[in-house]
Amino acid sequence: MYQEKVRDHTGEIQDLRGNMNQLMAKLQEMEAMSDEQKIAQKIMKMIQGDYIEKPDFALKSIGASIDFEQTSATYNHDKARSYWSWIRLWNYAQPPDVILEPNVTPGNCWAFSGDRGQVTIRLAQKVYLSNLTLQHIPKTISLSGSLDTAPKDFVIYGMEGSPREEVFLGAFQFQPENIIQTFQLQNQPIRNFGAVKVKISSNWGNPRFTCLYRVRVHGSVTPPREQPN
Repeated sequence: MYQEKVRDHTGEIQDLRGNMNQLMAKLQEMEAMSDEQKIAQKIMKMIQGDYIEKPDFALKSIGASIDFEQTSATYNHDKARSYWSWIRLWNYAQPPDVILEPNVTPGNCWAFSGDRGQVTIRLAQKVYLSNLTLQHIPKTISLSGSLDTAPKDFVIYGMEGSPREEVFLGAFQFQPENIIQTFQLQNQPIRNFGAVKVKISSNWGNPRFTCLYRVRVHGSVTPPREQPN
C-alpha cells in the first residue's frame, strides 16, 4: 500500500512539474512577445516623432488652425498632378492645415509655389514660446527619390494683436537628412503669443514648389522661470 501511494504521488509530482514547465514556457513566450511589442512601439514612436516629448500647441486636434489671410496660396493642383503623374501621386494638393496633423506619409504635405512662402498658425492657446519642430519624410521613402522640395532657410515670428504685430524669434536652416529637427528660439521674449508665422526663403533645389509636412510649436502656458544670476 505504501509503495502504491508513493507511486501515485510521484506521478502527481511529475504531472505538476510538466504543467509548471508548460506554464514557464508560456510565460517566457509572453515575455518575448511583450519585448517585441515594446520594440515595435518604440519604432513607431521614432517614426511618428513622439520621442520629442514636448507639448505641441500647433496640433489641429486640440484647436490649432491656419490663418489663410497670412498664408501663401497652395501650389496649383494641375501642375502638381502633372509633375507627379509619373509616380502615380494624383492627390497631391493638400490644404495647409495638413501640417498640423501627425500623419507624415509621402505626399501628405502642403505645397506652395517656388521656394519662397509662408504659413501662419493660430495656436490652440496663447503660449510662451520656446521651440519649433519641422518634420520631413526620409529620402528612403520619398517617391521621387529626392529631398529637393524640403524647406531650407526660414524665419519664425511670434504674432499677436490686431493688426498683427510680428516679433522676430529666430532664423534657422532645416537639414533634410535629419527628418525631425527641433529649433530653440533665438529670441524668447517674456510674453505669450496666439499665433506663429513660419516664413521660408529657400528650399533644397526644387524650382517648382516647396513641401511642408509637419510643423510643431512648443512652449508653456505659464511664464518661464527666470534663470538665477
